[in-house]
Amino acid sequence: MPEASVPNRNALINPVLQAVRALGGSGKNQEIHDKVVSDLQLSDEQVAKPIKPGASGPTQLAHRLGWARSDLGAVGLLVNSARGVWSLTEKGKSTNEVDGNEVRRVVNEMIKLDKVRNKVAPTLDVAITPEEQDETEEIAKYAWREELYRVLTEMDPTAFEQLCQRMLRESGFTQVEVIGKSGDGGIDGIGVVRIGGFLSFKVLFQCKRYKGSIGASVVRDFRGAMMGRTDKGLIVTTGNFTSAAKREATRDGAPEIDLIDGEQLIEKLAELELGVSIEMVPAYTVHPDFFANI
Repeated sequence: MPEASVPNRNALINPVLQAVRALGGSGKNQEIHDKVVSDLQLSDEQVAKPIKPGASGPTQLAHRLGWARSDLGAVGLLVNSARGVWSLTEKGKSTNEVDGNEVRRVVNEMIKLDKVRNKVAPTLDVAITPEEQDETEEIAKYAWREELYRVLTEMDPTAFEQLCQRMLRESGFTQVEVIGKSGDGGIDGIGVVRIGGFLSFKVLFQCKRYKGSIGASVVRDFRGAMMGRTDKGLIVTTGNFTSAAKREATRDGAPEIDLIDGEQLIEKLAELELGVSIEMVPAYTVHPDFFANI
């Protein structure tokens, strides 16, 4: 029986697009790889086949999946973060299927034309006084937080769960799944954290898009749902936690639960630049010594 061939680069474009969508709109390379293998029901031989007979390193499948992801990125359907997470763009979210051959043709044309995107000419800011600068910075310091808080609290609950999923992936979690629709005792999702490349542990998480305070009963109920499944839990909310909730989360003799309140969530999103961009104002310094030594 002849050995099954590995799908080519063009044939993998739609499976990759569909895999990222199935993963909640974002995924790391390995997660996308595993999802495609499952969806296409690829054999162990296809998955392990090297690029060249007897060669080591990336397999044919991994190599071709890399090209498929890049092609989807080039045509604006996927975007890759600095932390190696691929996610659907707005265009990608509204695109169910593409012509793989056409995507490849467009990418080849872009390469031929050496197309350069997003060129931004440097600009100079108008000089302002130190007092005006302090006031501007103070206003901006809180304005963006208020705007982000408003957006988060107005999100659809399912979208908020997917945002938390993306945030955890960007923070180093793997195998992150949202299972909230199952109504599993308040557990919205599960992920795996690996420490030092050796030790790993499972984390169950709950996402609460909420404007008020979360009390101790929510923490107790969540702990009850995670008992016997893992010793580590995480609750993420746009609101805040009462003192009783914080005490319950770290109560002696019970599995500890980490709490991420609205302020911490906003800081983490800004740190990861998820929905938040950080603009650096250029600064110019004149060095008289340079001119004196010409």
